[in-house]
Amino acid sequence: MSATTSPRTRDPLLQPFQLKHLTLKNRIMSTAHEPNYHDRGMPGDRYRRYHVEKARGGIAMTMTAGSAIVSSDSPPAFGNLHLYKDEIVPHLKALADGVHEHGSAIMMQITHLGRRTNWNKGDWLPVLSASPVREPAHRAYPKEIEDWDIERIVADYADGAERLKAGGFDGLEFECYGHLMDSFWSPATNTRTDEWGMGSLDDRLRFTMRVLNAVRDRVGADFLVGVRMVADEDWDQGLSREDGVEIARRLARSGLIDFLNLIRGHIERDAALVDVIPVGGMKSAPHLDFCGEVRAATGFPVFHASRIPDVATARHAIAEGKLDMVGMTRAHIADPHIVRKIEEGREDEIRPCVGATYCLDRIYEGYETLCAHNPATGREATMPHIVARSAGSSRKVVVVGAGPAGLEAARVAAARGHEVRIFEAAGAAGGQVRLAARAKRRAELVGIVDWRLGQLARAKVEVACNRLMTADDVLAEEPDIVVVATGGVPNDPPFSEGGDLVVSSWDILSGDQKPGREVLVFDDNGAHPGMMAAELIAQSGAKLEIVSPERMFSPEIGGLNQVPYMRVLHDHGVRISTQLRLLGVARKGNRLLARIGSDFSARTEEREVDQVVYEYGTRPVDELYFALKPLSRNLGEVDYQALIFGRPQTISKNRDGAFQLFRIGDAVASRNIHAGIYDALRLVKDF
Repeated sequence: MSATTSPRTRDPLLQPFQLKHLTLKNRIMSTAHEPNYHDRGMPGDRYRRYHVEKARGGIAMTMTAGSAIVSSDSPPAFGNLHLYKDEIVPHLKALADGVHEHGSAIMMQITHLGRRTNWNKGDWLPVLSASPVREPAHRAYPKEIEDWDIERIVADYADGAERLKAGGFDGLEFECYGHLMDSFWSPATNTRTDEWGMGSLDDRLRFTMRVLNAVRDRVGADFLVGVRMVADEDWDQGLSREDGVEIARRLARSGLIDFLNLIRGHIERDAALVDVIPVGGMKSAPHLDFCGEVRAATGFPVFHASRIPDVATARHAIAEGKLDMVGMTRAHIADPHIVRKIEEGREDEIRPCVGATYCLDRIYEGYETLCAHNPATGREATMPHIVARSAGSSRKVVVVGAGPAGLEAARVAAARGHEVRIFEAAGAAGGQVRLAARAKRRAELVGIVDWRLGQLARAKVEVACNRLMTADDVLAEEPDIVVVATGGVPNDPPFSEGGDLVVSSWDILSGDQKPGREVLVFDDNGAHPGMMAAELIAQSGAKLEIVSPERMFSPEIGGLNQVPYMRVLHDHGVRISTQLRLLGVARKGNRLLARIGSDFSARTEEREVDQVVYEYGTRPVDELYFALKPLSRNLGEVDYQALIFGRPQTISKNRDGAFQLFRIGDAVASRNIHAGIYDALRLVKDF
């Protein structure tokens, strides 16, 4: 079969798309989001490398910022870029040049955040909106925008667009959901009675048209302009589907824009936001059909992204004419080389997005974007997406433990060209990920394990399961390097009285213990294990109370991931008690008496239940490590400076030691999946 008729050449995703004067080389894009990689509001080196990596991976277009702010009274809420400053232009130029070098296009989403921020940031200026309607997510009480605000903000938009054009960008899109521009559109946020108010659609679109005309006058016809807009707030108080689609039609007919980027829903509360940006266990591509209907109604180019994590769904979106460009945004956080792998017939090697949404939860908590299982994302200056083969001699690397950290260590060592043996005490690889994936809603997490097993199979590395390794077993392998990734087991209960009467969250998740009829869960960790156990207990029909000593409930779980848990807990009437501590447990007949106190008072209270479940993190399974430590060349010591700055580990303190010894992941301390995988990559990449 000739190259011109190969299946890959006919792939709908690999067909070019003509957007006005710009030819996009395929149909896959990364939509705008704010990774919080900025350098004092500027897209510096880290920001540039992140987007350039996606261009290197073959993406047609990367959309930057989520969103860049055009005015100083739009204080950054998510690490937003400062497009209102002239000093951004050289940074934009370096970013655009880096992306263009790989044949990809680049645009930026720009905005005035309106009420979706707070006044106690930036320059401490009052926030504003179409009307003084509070935004719960950021707790802002905005002032009603005045005529002089409108004049200066319209000018700010035009100035920002001009800076983007000077920076060599291909275009921009306006953010119109939950921000200032669309606050004029929605009856939920516009209660005005003047010419900017809730009269006709013409009145509600007046500010938008003022901005579009000002920007188009400034940048001309050869600069692409689009709108990322809500076409249905899916809310009885908000913008109706009828009005939203009509707004899309009017914008398309205006001659002022070149594309629509659609979303559906509203975002001022976590529970609503997660339906716009679904997490793992929720429906895939929930708004795709709606976007296809708007595309048909407008006859206009339509982009869209909302939980389109896999190539098959993306291909369907293009092949069925639902979209012109498909956004695989979180998928590219997991693997920036998706397009290259499609082109090369290696779809099965794409690192999957597993729906963990660690990336976005971190953003909304004020941290930088990180992928649950790709620690190179956002660390492109120091961490490789593609592991290079070692220039030195091959060594024998023994990895003990096949959880996510151990599997990553074995994968990277094999990619470096070393001889790898990996051993697992359990009957299957996966460690705590396998445990978490037993919960149906989080079953996608198993992709973290399966992808690494696939990579090891390609490297002809077999995971030897049911092998509980002793020090003698490891020594018999005659290793050059030993990596102990034996993970952890549930910590002992954090109270002295009745520790033998309670069960751990692991017992519930594994099915070793069935939920009782009346259950108390004491969660002194605030992360997924306790919440997953609570979810399973609630779904069993048990009467449940969750007790936590934390000031805020489940503090290690971000707002998006918290929503599905809370829906289950509220649906089942679960009682949630914070700032209380389980002090002890005693028998009372065939039941248990839990004694509860707090850090603030000597007062105590009791709960009579059938079962007490505790979650207190893990303690390392480290016996093997300490048995091997005195026999190792480095005595288990890690050169942290070498680790941080990407240099090989060269410590040698025991001249009789025949191997280097390291431990990673929960075998060191109770942390999370990302920490264990990052341990492995940054250590083993220099072997």
